[in-house]
This record gives sequence, structure tokens and C-alpha cells, in this order.
Amino acid sequence: MLRKLYDWTMEKAQHRHAERWLAGISFVESSFFPIPPHPLLGLMCLANPKKAVRYALITTIASVLGGLFGYAIGYFLYDTIGQWLIGALGLQEAFPKAACYLREFDVEVILVAGSTPVPFKLLTITAGFIHMALVPFILASIAGRGLIFMTVGILFRLFGAPIKSFIDRYLGLVTTAFILLVVAGFVVLTFLGGHGDEAKSACDLATTVAAA
Repeated sequence: MLRKLYDWTMEKAQHRHAERWLAGISFVESSFFPIPPHPLLGLMCLANPKKAVRYALITTIASVLGGLFGYAIGYFLYDTIGQWLIGALGLQEAFPKAACYLREFDVEVILVAGSTPVPFKLLTITAGFIHMALVPFILASIAGRGLIFMTVGILFRLFGAPIKSFIDRYLGLVTTAFILLVVAGFVVLTFLGGHGDEAKSACDLATTVAAA
């Protein structure tokens, strides 16, 4: 089953409209869509390693723009659309904690969330809700998103054929590794930084959040 899904996705990754799909998914994932663009980006880079950096750049730009859209939802429309989205995505319990961490650690949280497979949309909507300064938010989003996506693009551009051969042979192992990476992203976000233990403890226990 996993192999058939992989082969099907590889075929779609070479479709003439694949870049539009990649940009669209990257945009909406940063604001409300539950499925991340990482798998599609990786498979498109596998299918055409010579365009890997281009794909990574498309993903980064679209993701940051989507993050701005998520920020706008949190800033202007939280009581209507934003609150509903948080509930629909099952992030109600995480929202107060995210707001607390953003208020305490600011840009650091965006950098961590942007460069790991954690729900970036949670941080973008929350950043808008607490009225986080826009310029630091944008710069941190570019740095975080660019770090993970451009790294993928550059690696595939340089080592595309060997990476594809490895994934073709050890698909199950690679899938397991990605799942573990997602879990690790949540752990990193939970134990953010090496300072402010009292603030982190308070954030871990946060159950409500006040508007900015």
C-alpha cells in the first residue's frame, strides 16, 4: 500500500501543474490546511533533482505568504474564523500554550516552529492574535521556513540520485524517520530554549489566553 502511494505521488510530482500544487499547499498549510508540503516537496525534488532548489524556493515563499495570511486571520478575524479554525484543527489545548510561549520567547518560537514539522499554522494564527510585531514575525518565518525547505532543495540538487535510490530501497524506514521527526519537533517546541524554566512551566500549564 505504501509503495503504491509512493509511486502514485511520484507520478503526480512530475505533472505539469505540480509547481502550482506545491505553492498552493505550502500557502494554505501555513494558515489552515492540515497536510504539510514537506512530502510533496521531497517527492518533486526526487522526481527532478535539477529543479530542487527552485521547488524549495517556491515552497518557502508560498509558506511565508501563507503565514502572513494566518497572521491576518489571528489579528483581524480570530473571533470568527480563527477560533473556528483552531477548533477544527484540534488545536484548542495547544493554543493557550502557543500564545504564552510567543509572548515569552517571541521570535525564537517562530524559528523553531518554522524549521520543524510542527503545525506552523498554530503559530501564525496565534502570532496575529497576540499582535506580535510584524517585521520580526516575517523575518523569523523566512529564516525558519527557508532553513528546512532550502536545505531539502540543496541536498536533493547535490545528491538527488543517491537519495532517490536510498528511498526507493528503504521507503518504510524513511517514512518511520519522518514520523519520528514530527514527534521530535513537538518535543523541541515543548522544551524550547535552555532558559526561562519558570516561564516554560507556566506556559505548559496555560489553559486560557487573553487578547492583546
